[in-house]
Amino acid sequence: MPAIPFSATSKPSKSATPSTFISSFIAGSNHIGRQSRLFLISTSGSVSGRARRKLCVKNVAATDQKQEPKDVATKEGTLGAFPPDSASIASIIKYHAEFTPCFSMESFGLPKAFYATAESVRDMLIINWNATYEYYEKLNVKQAYYLSMEYLQGRALLNAIGNLELSGPYAEALAKLGHNLEDVARQEPDAALGNGGLGRLASCFLDSLATQNYPAWGYGLRYKYGLFKQHITKDGQEEVAENWLEMGNPWEIPRNDVTYPVKFYGEVISGPDGKKQWVGRENVTAVACDVPIPGYKTKTTINLRLWSTKVAPAEFDLHAFNTGDHAKAYAAIKNAEKICYILYPGDETVEGKSLRLKQQYTLCSASLQDIIARFERRSGDPVNWEEIPEKVSVQMNDTHPTLCIPELIRILVDLKGLSWKEAWDITRRTVAYTNHTVLPEALEKWSLELIQDLLPRHVEIIKMIDEELIHTIVAEYGTEDLDLLLQKVKEMRILDNIELPDSVLEILPKSEESTVVDHIEPIDIPDNKTKATDEGDQSLVVDTEKKKEVTFEPDPELPKMVRMANLCVAGGHAVNGVAEIHSEIVKNEVFNDFYKLWPEKFQNKTNGVTPRRWIRFCNPDLSRLVTKYIGTEEWVKNTEMLVNLQKYADNEDFQSQWREVKRRNKIKVASFLKEKTGHAVNPDAMFDVQVKRIHEYKRQLMNILGIVYRYKKMKEMSPEERKARFVPRVCIFGGKAFATYVQAKRIVKFITDVGAIVNRDQEIGDLLKVVFVPDYNVSVAEVLIPGSELSQHISTAGMEASGTSNMKFAMNGCIQIGTLDGANVEIREEVGEENFFLFGARAEEISGLRKQRSEGKFVADPRFEEVKAYVRSGVFGPYNYDELMGSLEGNEGYGRADYFLVGYDFPSYIECQDKVDEAYRDQKRWTKMSILNTAGSYKFSSDRTIHEYARDIWRIEPVVLP
Repeated sequence: MPAIPFSATSKPSKSATPSTFISSFIAGSNHIGRQSRLFLISTSGSVSGRARRKLCVKNVAATDQKQEPKDVATKEGTLGAFPPDSASIASIIKYHAEFTPCFSMESFGLPKAFYATAESVRDMLIINWNATYEYYEKLNVKQAYYLSMEYLQGRALLNAIGNLELSGPYAEALAKLGHNLEDVARQEPDAALGNGGLGRLASCFLDSLATQNYPAWGYGLRYKYGLFKQHITKDGQEEVAENWLEMGNPWEIPRNDVTYPVKFYGEVISGPDGKKQWVGRENVTAVACDVPIPGYKTKTTINLRLWSTKVAPAEFDLHAFNTGDHAKAYAAIKNAEKICYILYPGDETVEGKSLRLKQQYTLCSASLQDIIARFERRSGDPVNWEEIPEKVSVQMNDTHPTLCIPELIRILVDLKGLSWKEAWDITRRTVAYTNHTVLPEALEKWSLELIQDLLPRHVEIIKMIDEELIHTIVAEYGTEDLDLLLQKVKEMRILDNIELPDSVLEILPKSEESTVVDHIEPIDIPDNKTKATDEGDQSLVVDTEKKKEVTFEPDPELPKMVRMANLCVAGGHAVNGVAEIHSEIVKNEVFNDFYKLWPEKFQNKTNGVTPRRWIRFCNPDLSRLVTKYIGTEEWVKNTEMLVNLQKYADNEDFQSQWREVKRRNKIKVASFLKEKTGHAVNPDAMFDVQVKRIHEYKRQLMNILGIVYRYKKMKEMSPEERKARFVPRVCIFGGKAFATYVQAKRIVKFITDVGAIVNRDQEIGDLLKVVFVPDYNVSVAEVLIPGSELSQHISTAGMEASGTSNMKFAMNGCIQIGTLDGANVEIREEVGEENFFLFGARAEEISGLRKQRSEGKFVADPRFEEVKAYVRSGVFGPYNYDELMGSLEGNEGYGRADYFLVGYDFPSYIECQDKVDEAYRDQKRWTKMSILNTAGSYKFSSDRTIHEYARDIWRIEPVVLP
C-alpha cells in the first residue's frame, strides 16, 4: 500500500518579509532563499489587507489513513486569485533555469528555455491541482476513472498556458529573456504514450472533463520508448525507439511513495475457511507518476496517473554480477522494467503475447488498487462496500482494460472479504465498456493457457463469470429448444472451445432423444498482425439422429480462448459505440445476442475532439476570425455557437478573410514540408490530406492508386489539356504502419515510390506532388490540419467505428471526401450533403459484395485494371508490387480477393475526385463549403461527448471549485 502523502509548507526565512508567490521573484533570482522553491505553493501572513491563506504541496495519492481536509480551497487558494504578470513569470523562469536545471549553466538556449518555462507552468498548475482534489476529498464526490492503454497528448506547453489564460504574459516574459514563445514550444517532444485515434480520444476526453469541472482521473502506462519513431528511407518505413524521455519530462511528478504490488504466475492456495490466496511467482511494483491536466478558463485541474514498473533493489543479484554473470544479475530488474518499455509490443511470439497481457494487467491491477484505496480513505470506518458504485465509475477504453472485471472481483473477495455474490454485483454496477471496433480480429481473444499460466486466480474468476452468464442464457432461452440454446451459448459465452460447467450440464435434459454437438471448422479471418485472431471460433450444428446424452466436448484441434469483448459486455453495466452507425452495428451484428438479452446496456456516444487544441490553439488566425464575427470567444466552450457562422457563408468580405486565413496556414504547411521532407510545394495548389494509422481498411491504397491514375492521365495529355482538366494538387500522407504489419508497410513503400517519381517529373511540375510526412503525430497534425483543404476519410463502409481526425478537419474548414462510415455519416448530416463529397458502397451492401466476389461474379472496372497494370509496368521503380496488387485480385484466399473492396469503390472514387476538381475551380463555392463545414462541426466537440458519458453512464455531476 502507498505511504501517507507528504505535505510541505514553505515558510519565509527570518530575513524575508511576507509576500505573495509572485513578488518573491520580482527582485530576481539572486535574492531567492532556499525555502522559496515552493513559491507557488505556500504563503502566510497578511499582504495588503488580504486574508491569511495557506496551500500545501500534497501528494494526490490514495492511502489507507482517513485524513480530514485542511484549508480547503477558497477563491484565494487558487492560481486565479493572483494571476502573474510577464515580469514575475520571467523571474520564475529564471529561477527554474538556475535552480532546477537539466542543462549546463553556461547558456540559456531554446531547450533550456523550454524546460524552465514548462516547470514554471507546472508549478502554477499544482496550485489548482491541489485545490481541486482537496475539494473533492471534502465533498467525497463520485468520481469517474478512465482506463486506457493510450494517451496521445501532444505537446503540453501552449495548451497549458492557453487554458490558464496566460499566453500573452508568457510570450512577453520569454521575449524579455530573448526568446519567442512558439520557438520555445517547438522544443517539446510529443509524449510517446499513444499511437492513433484511441489515444487521442482519451486525451481529448481529459481536456473536456477538466474544462467542464467533472471529477475524474485518467490511468495509463508510462511507456519509455513509445510505439516507435518512424523514419522513411528508400526501403520504406523503418522503426527506431522513441526518445521523448531522453531529457526528462517536466510535466510529470513522480510519486515514489505511491506503489502497489502486481503479481504474475504462481499458484492459488485455498485456506481452511475456503478463502483463496494467490501466491505470485513473479512480483513487480507499480509506481505512480502524475501529470496535471488543466481545464480551460476554470480552476479545475484533474490528474493523469501513469504507471511504471520496477522491482526492489534486493532483486539485483550482486553475487552473480561479481562473478561475471551480468545478465543474470539484472534479469529481474529488466524483466520488470520492460513491461513499460513499448506500446503494443509485437505479439507474434508467446513472449510477445505474454508481455502484452502483462501490460494490460499492470494497468488494471495498479489502477484498481489505487481506486479502492482512495474509496476506503474517503469512506472512513467502517467501509460500506455497497457504496462503491455510488462513488466510483470505471470506464474501459476498448478491450485492453478488460481484466479490470476479474481484478476488481479478486480484490473484493480475496483481499476485502466480500462474498462472490456481493463482489459480482458491485463490479457489474461499477464498470462500463466502450467498443471501438467492429473488426472481428480486433475483438481481443487470449489463449486460456496463457492466461492460466500468467494469472491463475483470474482464470478461476473468469470461469465463474462464464458460468453465471451461461445460466442467464439458459434462463432466457429455456431448455426446450436445445438447438437454439446451444447456438446462443456458443456465440455468447466468454470461454471458447471449453467444456460446459457441471452446473449447466446438470440442468440440461437427458434422454434417448437428446442431441450431440458436432463441430464445423472455423472460417479463416485475415489477421492484421496487431491483435489476437478469431481462430478459436467455431460453429455448432445439432445432429438429431444421433442418440446420445447431451454433451459439449471441446475440439482438441482448436485452441481454448477467452473472449475479452464478451467478458466486457457481461461484466459491465453499459456498452457504448462511438458513432451512430457504429452503435447500430454493435447492437445488430457484433453483440446482437447480448443486445437482445440486455438492451438497456447499449448506448451510443458519438466521439468528439477538444475545440481548445484543435481549433483555438492550433489555428489562432481562424479562431480570431470566428470570434470577430460571432462576437464572443464563448464558442470555445460552447461550440453550438459555431452555427452562427452559417449566416456569413455568402458574405464576400467574410469569405475573403476566410480564404486569407487558409492561405496563411497553407504557407506554414509548405514551409513545414520543406523542412521535414525537403519537398517544395506550391501553396496555391489544393492541399489534399490523408493522415491516419496505415491500415488496409482505411484504404490509403485506394488514395495512392487514384493518384497514380491521375498521373497516368496527365502523362497522356498535352500541357494545355492537363491544365484544363486537372486542378493542381499537393497530396499529403502521414501515419505509421505497425512494425509487423507487412501489407501496411508495403503501402507506405508504394506511396513513397510514387512520390519519388512524380515529384521529379518536370513535365507535370506543380500540377501534382505526393509527399509522405514521416513520424506523424499530434504536433504534425496541428500544422497540417489548419492548412488542409480536402481531407480523405475513405475506409470501407462499416469498418471504421468513428474516426476523430474527420472532426478535426471539419472544425478547421476542410472539406471531406469519404464513404458513409463511422462519424462521416453524422458529419455529412451536420455540414450538409452538398458540402461533403460522397462515394462508395454502403455498409449494408458490404457482405453481399464480398459474397459476390467469392462466387466469381465481380467484374473489375477497366480503369482499375489499367492502373494496376501501370503499377506493374515498373514506372515507379524496381520494387516488386505483385503481393500488393495481388491482394486486390482473385476471389478467395488469405491476403487475396480485395477484402476491403478497393476495386469495387475505385470507379466512384475517381469520379468523385473529378467533382472535387470542379468545385475547387469555383473558389466562392469552395469557400462557402469550407465555412459551412466549420459551422456544422459544433456537434463534434468532446465536451458534448463527455457530458453524455457523465449523464448516462458515469452518473457524475460537475463540481465547481468555490
